[in-house]
Amino acid sequence: MEPHRKIGGVTGSVAKDFPAQPDPGREVGARMHGRKLRHYSIIIVVTVGSALFLRTFVVEAFRIPTASMENTLRIGDHVLVNKVAYGARTPQRLPFTSAEIPFFRLPAIKRPARGDVVVFEFPGARDELLNPEEVNFVKRCVAVAGDTVQVLRSVLYVNGKAFPNRPGMIVPPEPTVPQGYRDQRMFPPGACYNKDHYGPVVVPGKGDTIYLAASALPRWLDFIKREGHDVAFDGAGSVLVDHRPTNEYIVQRDYIFVMGDNRDNSMDSRFWGFVPEENVIGEVTLVYWSRDPDATFWPLTERLRTIRWDRIFTFVH
Repeated sequence: MEPHRKIGGVTGSVAKDFPAQPDPGREVGARMHGRKLRHYSIIIVVTVGSALFLRTFVVEAFRIPTASMENTLRIGDHVLVNKVAYGARTPQRLPFTSAEIPFFRLPAIKRPARGDVVVFEFPGARDELLNPEEVNFVKRCVAVAGDTVQVLRSVLYVNGKAFPNRPGMIVPPEPTVPQGYRDQRMFPPGACYNKDHYGPVVVPGKGDTIYLAASALPRWLDFIKREGHDVAFDGAGSVLVDHRPTNEYIVQRDYIFVMGDNRDNSMDSRFWGFVPEENVIGEVTLVYWSRDPDATFWPLTERLRTIRWDRIFTFVH
């Protein structure tokens, strides 16, 4: 027979005869809490995934940091870049490193054309095989594969015709550097070119043949190496590509030639060469925000005056 004791003044059996009853309200609350966590987790994952997808394959925002495209694009402009136009691609490098990784590009609606304002991954300085970090530039595509580019007395010619100047371009009325002056910074190495008198040069395209005379090889040495090949001379002065003697090279990619709209304040293809089409990220379409970065940020009234209201939601041509 179970012993009895007084509990709260009432005679009854020991506590084990009265097991604790589950609290229905607490169980329901726990289940609701778990459902909310799953619900919000799904929302966060879908939102972040959608944003990454849109940023990678559809449209991305960029800020203009330099004056090389003025006045078409000004320092402090924030622009939207259409990635669908040329076929969006996955990253070519591991984030925060220079390590290249396999990538793929979606089908393109069109190819870069003369006059397009494009964002592209900078291929590197003239004498670099690979830019040490991933940097994006914005310039105007002035020529495509097969075109002949020439600058005479500061006037740009493509295939023998003057390139049309767009409203806002800052084009020098007269050359400031004489013809025949060799600017050592120009592309290709050794050419007697300068910013006001340049070329003619032909933009290479896939399948084009480059004849490799020993005297001309320095101009094409880094170009061929960037396409992934070894180039050298043998003891007899012959050119070796991938350790095989040859007098010609077949181009493996299509390229474009880019220049800034602010011609005298632009480091562009005149200085570091052609841009592979595969480096092109997208086409600049719209200025969605603009603010003078040098203006006073505070107080609020001054901050509002720095906004360039006339540039917001203007299309880029």
